[in-house]
Amino acid sequence: MTLDAFLERFDLVVVGSGPAGEKAATQAAYFGKTVAVVERSKQVGGVAVTNVGMIPTKTLRETALYITGFRKRDLYGVSCDVDRSSVDTKMSERTLDVSGTMSDTVRENIARHQIELVRGTATLGPDHTVTVTTERGSKRTLRAEVVLIATGSRPYRPSNIPFDDPDVFDCEEVLEIGPVPDSVAIVGGGAIGCEHASIFTALGAHVTLIDGAPRLLGYVDAELSRELQQIFESMGMSVRTSTRLRCVERDERGLRVALEGGTEIRPAKLLFASGRSGNTEGLGLDEAGVAIDDRGRIKVDEHYRTTTRGIYAAGDVIGPPALASAAMEQGRIAMCDAFGFTYKDKIDPVTPTGVYSIPEIAAAGLTEQAASDRGIDYEVGRGRFATNARANISGATDGLVKLVFRRSDRALLGVHILGEVASELIHIGQAALHHGDAIDYFLDVTFNVPTYAEAYKYAAYDGFQRLAATSTSNPWARFEES
Repeated sequence: MTLDAFLERFDLVVVGSGPAGEKAATQAAYFGKTVAVVERSKQVGGVAVTNVGMIPTKTLRETALYITGFRKRDLYGVSCDVDRSSVDTKMSERTLDVSGTMSDTVRENIARHQIELVRGTATLGPDHTVTVTTERGSKRTLRAEVVLIATGSRPYRPSNIPFDDPDVFDCEEVLEIGPVPDSVAIVGGGAIGCEHASIFTALGAHVTLIDGAPRLLGYVDAELSRELQQIFESMGMSVRTSTRLRCVERDERGLRVALEGGTEIRPAKLLFASGRSGNTEGLGLDEAGVAIDDRGRIKVDEHYRTTTRGIYAAGDVIGPPALASAAMEQGRIAMCDAFGFTYKDKIDPVTPTGVYSIPEIAAAGLTEQAASDRGIDYEVGRGRFATNARANISGATDGLVKLVFRRSDRALLGVHILGEVASELIHIGQAALHHGDAIDYFLDVTFNVPTYAEAYKYAAYDGFQRLAATSTSNPWARFEES
């Protein structure tokens, strides 16, 4: 009997059940393709739901706010004394409950589309074969016309950080920290670092946030980045930008974190949250001719094709933007290219970003800096939550809605939000950007009052007033003519 007789044949084999893998698999299955999804973890859904990734981190955030009454302490003059020795148990239970629910949702979606879920570790072989080794050591060999690699990423672990120390953690080990410590040093001023820094601050820990860059969240609008740092510091956090880590070691007094410039700190715990690496080890990519970069991330083109025909990759395993929302779309686009489905051929050019810190940051379109770099004559308008009725009712008055627009025709170029539910509010601006609207749109429409969304209208009014103060023409003429 030939080896070919033992092959299990599918139209598509997906390696990984995270956001990219799940959506690619269900996309193909919806159009009648036979699909197998290989997953080595006990739970499906990838890091987004099964570790401290997208959903678990957001659950930690909301649980911390609820347990501590963080935003209400000053609002009602009532302090909330939290048993810090047990709060980690409550947070872990809630996080695991939500993660389990979302993992079940992914598994049910896979089953509903009649996709075969294959448990085990995948290795690519010749002729589009994938060998799956189960926990017990047995093997199955799958062959498909198309293979999609969606194995995600893991925290970057530089060799100079002693992760074997019991008080040093990466961002996927945060639930193992135990009772809320008195002090935490967090290395990394990106999204993950900012999120965890604000969560631990809300829980009452003294947090030192360390980053080598000159400002937090270097990819967001600089004004919002600076304002977020000010808010963090007003919460009691110590933020050290333009500061590099020299070493982390343990002596007789405990953890010692040495920083450039000769200063040192003595945190009870250290969380390293700077960078991620692609999960590509052991996949047999070299043998399959699939190229990767120095961080183990797979190289792809605009259709998510790898360097080997018929093999695609999507999600965190290919690197930035490393957003679950983008990963889902990447998986769908890859399947449209692979099987000739015609309804989707490119990623949304106005994909929003979101940072689930306290408070949140979200953005879509051009920053001020990007508009300047492109030589665009632009203006901005700001609607601050300090004067927003809903924000004052809720006690969440930090932040603003910021509109970046072209001066000549008031065309909206970008929207940037710092504040409560920024990740929800951003979609109003995203829709306006898609439609090519001017900021006039926000003056034309009526928003419910009181709402956070009303800040869009006052950001637009502010933009018009700034134009009127600096232009020879009257920006209000459009309304007078109508």
